[in-house]
Amino acid sequence: MFRLEDGIAALQAGELVVYPTETFYALGADAFSSSALRRLFRVKRREPGRPIGLIAADSAMAFSVAREIPIDARRLADAFWPGPLTLVLPARENVARELAGLDGVGVRVSPNPVARALSAGIGRPITATSANLNGEAPASTLEQARAGLGEKVKVYLEGGKLTASAPSTVVAVSGSGWKMIRVGAISESQIAMALAGDALK
Repeated sequence: MFRLEDGIAALQAGELVVYPTETFYALGADAFSSSALRRLFRVKRREPGRPIGLIAADSAMAFSVAREIPIDARRLADAFWPGPLTLVLPARENVARELAGLDGVGVRVSPNPVARALSAGIGRPITATSANLNGEAPASTLEQARAGLGEKVKVYLEGGKLTASAPSTVVAVSGSGWKMIRVGAISESQIAMALAGDALK
């Protein structure tokens, strides 16, 4: 069985790691390694042009990928991080084009300790795309992830059966306001209430 240290070493070497999050198993790569990102797209069979979200060890690291941090982003982070909320923020120039879409780069702080420890271990955000081939269902168990991705992934980190019923909610935030990209584990009404000052954790 692989250990956390094996996962960190693999990420540092530009390899891929399957790891648990608060929603489903994710396929992790060093978000600032172009070769690792190419490997991820190839293994997952994901077409270019579809941005990949990130997981960071903490809020400071998450916000480090943003060109600007709107006040609404800070409010939502305070309300829901660590948690299943991906904030899409204006991206810094050094963020790879594979990671940023029209609205920016998506990032969250996971409550899963393994996910956070991997990011902390390499000192940078890691990719958080679901650990399955493009078009297939997200993996709730390590066995499901391994069946789809096989030996193309260097390290598989066990996190038990994950019981989330929905992926992370995705909200784009800019200086002009916010918009819902994907409703997931957190509802649009919860987002609106948090921004109105009635934060629900």
